[in-house]
Amino acid sequence: MLREALELVKLHSGVQPLSVHRRSAPRFGGNRAMNRREVLSFVKFGIIYGMARPSFAAPTDAGHGSLIKNAKLFDAAFSCSKAAEACITHCVEELAQGDDSLTECARNSREVLVICNALHALAAQNSPHLCQYTRLSAEICRACETECRRHRNHATCRNCADACALCAAECGKLAWS
Repeated sequence: MLREALELVKLHSGVQPLSVHRRSAPRFGGNRAMNRREVLSFVKFGIIYGMARPSFAAPTDAGHGSLIKNAKLFDAAFSCSKAAEACITHCVEELAQGDDSLTECARNSREVLVICNALHALAAQNSPHLCQYTRLSAEICRACETECRRHRNHATCRNCADACALCAAECGKLAWS
C-alpha cells in the first residue's frame, strides 16, 4: 500500500523517491529519512490530488463536439454551489457569535448548495430531465438571492446573491425554452 501511494505521489508531484524498500524508510531527494507524519502527508496529498484532478480537468473535444451541451449552466451551477458553501460557512460563524439575523440566509444557502450540486451533475450528464429540474433550481436560487441581498453589508452574502442571480438566469434560459 505504501509503495502504491508513493508511486502516486511520484507520478503527480514529480518527486523521485530514492528508496522504497520494505525495511528502509522512504527518502525523497535528501539524505534524511521521512518521518511517519511526512509520509502520511504525501500519501494524503497524492490521494486527494489524484481524485480531484480528473473532476476539475477541462473536458477535451476529441472531434465529437462539446461534451457538455449546457456549459454555461454547468459553470453557473458550480459557481453558485461554491458561493453557497462559503455563505453557509460565514452564516454559521456569525450565528456562533450570537448574530441570528443570518438564520434564513443559511437555510436558503443550504438549499441552493444541494440543488446546485445536483444541477451541476445533471448538466454534466446532459440529462433529459434537466429542463424540468432547472425550473425548481431557478426558483430556489431566486429565493436565496433575495435573502442574501438583505445582507448586502456582508461580502460573502453579496457574492452568493450574485452567483444565485447568474444561476437563476441560466436556468431560466433552459427551463422555459
